[in-house]
Amino acid sequence: MSGGLILNVTLLGLGMHPAAWRLTTRSGAAYLDAAFYRDIALTAERGKLHALFLADTLAAGEEAYQRPNLGAMDPVTVLSSLANITQHIGLVATASTTFNDPFNLARRFMTLDHLSNGRAGWNIVTTFVPDVAANFGQQGLPPVAARYQRAEEFVDVVRALWQSWQPGAIVDDKSGGIFADTARIQPVNHHGDHFDVQGPLTLPPSRQQHAVLFQAGASEAGRQLAARNADIVFTAQNTLRSAQHFYQDIKQRARGFGRDHQQIKVLPGLMPIIGTSEAEAHARKAQLDALAGESELKKLALRLGVEVSDLALDKPLPVDKILSNPNFCGAEGFRDAALRLASEENLTVRELLYRNGGGHLQAIGTPAQIADLIEHWYQHQAADGFNLMIDSLPDGLHRFVDSVVPLLQQRGVFHQDYHGTTLRENLGFGVHHD
Repeated sequence: MSGGLILNVTLLGLGMHPAAWRLTTRSGAAYLDAAFYRDIALTAERGKLHALFLADTLAAGEEAYQRPNLGAMDPVTVLSSLANITQHIGLVATASTTFNDPFNLARRFMTLDHLSNGRAGWNIVTTFVPDVAANFGQQGLPPVAARYQRAEEFVDVVRALWQSWQPGAIVDDKSGGIFADTARIQPVNHHGDHFDVQGPLTLPPSRQQHAVLFQAGASEAGRQLAARNADIVFTAQNTLRSAQHFYQDIKQRARGFGRDHQQIKVLPGLMPIIGTSEAEAHARKAQLDALAGESELKKLALRLGVEVSDLALDKPLPVDKILSNPNFCGAEGFRDAALRLASEENLTVRELLYRNGGGHLQAIGTPAQIADLIEHWYQHQAADGFNLMIDSLPDGLHRFVDSVVPLLQQRGVFHQDYHGTTLRENLGFGVHHD
């Protein structure tokens, strides 16, 4: 579809690259500053990007204080502060089903949806970082299957709460003294394996009914959760072939739940490193890598479930050791994306580190080269769009908006302006009816 490409920008600390905080001329603590988020939000909206996408990190261990934590700020609070300075861009916050309560989450996101006039989104995650459990009084993360069973019920409860006010529930009859038609507001009376929730929610539906649902799991259970519930699927895919397989798999699973496969969109992560020339782009990448030291290697080891000492820079990945780890509890999507990229292109660990943009697809080059890759994946059914994982913020986003977006618009791939007033409309979904 002409102009149908979806582009979101993901806010991760001062940028996706581990050395982003060292490259920027701003303070390393700028990710705590409201002005930093305002700059990014207004730049993204100027570029007609569909949404701001915030991570939510509930433990400090994964970054180990080597850089600004990628999801340290509470995402709903940050996005609420941006709702009144933006008009069109979507506001998507990550929140875990393992470490939240359905009623509070439903209320929090409906509040954001109202404050933004229907621009909220919820990125559903089950949490894979083991250290988080100790911050919530638990001995360890529940097994993957248990986390996803809870997540399925959690989403059902949240959606029921969002629908507990029927259309027309607010009468607003001042002369008759009738504010609401109580017959149109019903408790959910949910009694399940994980939750007992009476309801109803304290808030009526928003202009888009409720927040757009994003989901980022790549395991079997994660794909099923996405296919049943998600409007947008965020994924890590590093090769065209694997992205096409994932794309078709999600669409087919959605059809299996009786859904229109066009009503679920697949967005891989993409880290663009942009220069006015190819040489300049690679120089920027080399500078970032030099400033990062071994931090990317340490994170790769963590994501693969091995020790740093298991990764010899000039040798292939120890695939057998990685796949035979019985204690692996990380994100299967990140692990499998790295394994596929290394296997398909016969990369050494050193080469993989250069190519593996924090676990996501990495594109290094001129604006035209970045646009070529985006258009190629979009036209070849590998993606409905991308979540942009900007290398260094805010300058990397300025580069993308000022140089890549105009090319995509000229080619008729990306829209010239927002089509509606809500996030759901701008994503091409129209008004949602459960």
